[in-house]
Amino acid sequence: MKAMILAAGLGKRMRPLTDHCPKPLLPVAGKPLIVHHLERLAASGIEEVIINVSYRADQIIEALGDGHQWGLKIAFSREEAPQETAGGIAHALPLLGDSPFVLINGDIWCDLDLSTLPALGDNLAHLVLVDNPPQHTTGDFHLDSAYRVHDCGGPRLTYAGIALLDPRLVDGLPDTCYPLAPLLRQAMAEGRVSGQHHHGQWVDVGTPERLRELDLQLSTARP
Repeated sequence: MKAMILAAGLGKRMRPLTDHCPKPLLPVAGKPLIVHHLERLAASGIEEVIINVSYRADQIIEALGDGHQWGLKIAFSREEAPQETAGGIAHALPLLGDSPFVLINGDIWCDLDLSTLPALGDNLAHLVLVDNPPQHTTGDFHLDSAYRVHDCGGPRLTYAGIALLDPRLVDGLPDTCYPLAPLLRQAMAEGRVSGQHHHGQWVDVGTPERLRELDLQLSTARP
């Protein structure tokens, strides 16, 4: 199985830290944020990773190389301008292939064991959901007792930025800027999205303050 890390964003909420450094390379506990993802992917048995890049793409490519130091094969999907999530996936399809793949937002941190993600079966997506953080108290989706995800109903949980996706989810989507949420909602309406509630650690590293908090948390936890 392959994985895709979303790393093409401009990092506007992280300014001024991202004025000269792309967000995936911001340090957390002594290593770039994206390296935490690479290490977790390698530990889960994934060997091939596609990373979409746009803003300061050359810095990311130079820093990560071909991935051999983590036991990975890294390929980069360049975008002239960020194409949002679904657009980025559609642009990267030649690298992703036809099989389900793990999708990870580059600006989150999570202790989920990725090897525990279930097979998709007939589903188009499997979403990892977490308790609503203070900055997003309304949540995103409802997870029912049968582990199906719905756009309506309650209580609602927050999408963690981790999913297992079938490339068919973006079938027919032009190689252009397009968000993922409308495609997920359509798949939910068709009953083809499953999910799980992750009760472990998760951080949306969306602001300099939350970056500092995560850095302190992980630095303190290191032996």
